[in-house]
Amino acid sequence: MVTLSKIYTRGGDAGQTSLGDGSRRAKHDLRVEAYGTVDEANAAIGLVRQHTTGEIDALLSRIQNDLFDLGADLCTPEGTERRSSALRVEASQVKTLEDEIDRYNASLEPLKSFILPGGTPAAAYLHLARTVTRRAERLVVALAEAEPVNPESVKYLNRLSDLFFVLGRHLNDGGKADILWVPGANR
Repeated sequence: MVTLSKIYTRGGDAGQTSLGDGSRRAKHDLRVEAYGTVDEANAAIGLVRQHTTGEIDALLSRIQNDLFDLGADLCTPEGTERRSSALRVEASQVKTLEDEIDRYNASLEPLKSFILPGGTPAAAYLHLARTVTRRAERLVVALAEAEPVNPESVKYLNRLSDLFFVLGRHLNDGGKADILWVPGANR
């Protein structure tokens, strides 16, 4: 566990931050951007959770914890762990997301158009979380082109954004309150 007794350290005042292996990187480094955007997605989930209860809220709570795991994974470069037990996202976490997607998607009617973000507050915030998650995924993919990255982290983000899409439809009265795109409607 992490113990935080002092919040500011002044260690980042010169524009650098420490990674999980103790190395220093610029705060604008692609790795820092990637795990920072994962943190942003997690904050968006916090907004969603202001409008959820029950099993959906419990699912989102588990996802928030997984996103901290993912941030820990990304902040420790592959092969540089201080100890062999560095936290990594695992295939089982990706599989859990796939199972949840299948579960919630089973009751939804197939789409006849793209969906505009909106509907219920929970669905609207899920669309925000989905787009931030997609941005995090793009950053992690770019990072993986530059240096080794746990491939499960990319898979996790890809499935997570799909889950947010499906949950958004579920929370929009099973898709009945979805706002559909009407191509060229305002010409």
